[in-house]
Amino acid sequence: MTAQQVSDAELAGQPAAYWTGVAYEALIAYTRARQAEKGYNQPQFWLLRNLSVNDISPDGEGMTLPELRKAMTSYIRPEDDLAAEAEGLLERGWLTQDAEGRLWLTPKGEQARVDLARNAPAIRAALHDGIDEADYVTTVRVLQQLIRNAGGAVA
Repeated sequence: MTAQQVSDAELAGQPAAYWTGVAYEALIAYTRARQAEKGYNQPQFWLLRNLSVNDISPDGEGMTLPELRKAMTSYIRPEDDLAAEAEGLLERGWLTQDAEGRLWLTPKGEQARVDLARNAPAIRAALHDGIDEADYVTTVRVLQQLIRNAGGAVA
């Protein structure tokens, strides 16, 4: 399917699943490319976020790789290798690992998380360029209703 000049009626008849899939892949590819330009990747950032008491972690306690995979189940991609990504963060000194295999965020890792998070607004701004905020909100509400109509849960 292409986004050539089609009427609203034709567009309304196109499958949402196709367009949401195309959008998902394009948005992930764009985000990951911008992160790679800055020397990190999305799974690494997610590891830092999930281990930070100042972000996703409720208590700042260390987590094992299986616990982290479970915590990230709704957004981790099949090709993401958390073990390899964690190893890279261990080498950078952003994480440590205890004898039980729990990963812990170091002060250097917390600073890296804060620094890397500063990239998100520019990525978001580029992706939202030319999109009216009200149109974006409407789109998200429509997607949420499609999810509910399909029997899914909206977080």
